[in-house]
Amino acid sequence: MKQYNVGIVGYGWAAEAHIPAINAGRAAQVTSICSSRRLDEKELPARHGCPLRVYNDLGAMLADKDLHAVSICSYHKQHADHVLAAARAGKHIIVEKPLALNLKDLRAIEEAVKSAGVRFCICFELRFSAQFVEIKSILDRGLLGRLHYGEVDYYHGVGPWYREFQWCTTKQDCGSSLLEAGCHALDALLLCMGGEVEEVFTYGSKSAHPTYAPYEYAPSTVTVLKFRNGATGKCASVIDCWQPYYFHTHLVGSEGSLLDTRYHSNLVDGADRQRWTELAVKPVDSGDVHDHPYQTQFDAFFAALAQGKDMPLTGLCDAVRTHEVVFAAMLSEEQRRPVKLAEVRATR
Repeated sequence: MKQYNVGIVGYGWAAEAHIPAINAGRAAQVTSICSSRRLDEKELPARHGCPLRVYNDLGAMLADKDLHAVSICSYHKQHADHVLAAARAGKHIIVEKPLALNLKDLRAIEEAVKSAGVRFCICFELRFSAQFVEIKSILDRGLLGRLHYGEVDYYHGVGPWYREFQWCTTKQDCGSSLLEAGCHALDALLLCMGGEVEEVFTYGSKSAHPTYAPYEYAPSTVTVLKFRNGATGKCASVIDCWQPYYFHTHLVGSEGSLLDTRYHSNLVDGADRQRWTELAVKPVDSGDVHDHPYQTQFDAFFAALAQGKDMPLTGLCDAVRTHEVVFAAMLSEEQRRPVKLAEVRATR
């Protein structure tokens, strides 16, 4: 018998990746699913290989005293309400990105989770990918020296071949290119650069191809970041492109540079500036959630839970920090001006 019972909120693409990732670990198992759709209570347990209770009412699922945590995989616009309900019910929380679609909801979530004293995990799971674990190790060992420039970009055409295209194109249901997907790249950039963001400036554009016409917001955005320590950065979020998935990473420091899964360091390679060292890792090269390192992340979450500690790398503070930068970028694009992070943080 595992230690933690987990309920899934929303049964779609993300949930079908969360369930096997949670069940594959040693600490937790999925015991219930809540969906707005009518689900087959006999077929689901057979599909997932575990007993499952099915709910259509979130309040009823959260009332289960044997339920310890929830994994929120519902529509983006529902995340805030579902996180608040879970916190008030005293359940520990895993939530898919984005955490919220606006700054007001972000602040409400931040207050509710802290007040409830529950543990929290945001699904910026790429922090647990082999590529970014190795990149962070290189940075922590000082092989690139002090970073003064970094860019992490997200390229992934999100069109009608994905079911979410039915709703992710609207401002009301999704909000922006960064909130739809590019926040993964922005979060990875913040992980690598380390310092506090002081100011951002964002521009947006849109493909002329009719396939992408339904987007109500700019599906391509580029955000320039100024860090308090003097470093600069850039994050492009492009979801109206025609190309294979690409998660571009380029970091430049006082002692070396890193490009995707290659790096060059003066401290290792000396004057041989024509040579890259290849990282022996699987690159982040897929937009399919089934290829993402959820199990590694969820194992870390339940281990922290058992120890009474906050989630490492993707806890509440990390989620809030990244979303503050996202909302500053959205404000910059809307008002066509630089936005200081102090302006966003003053809403606390």
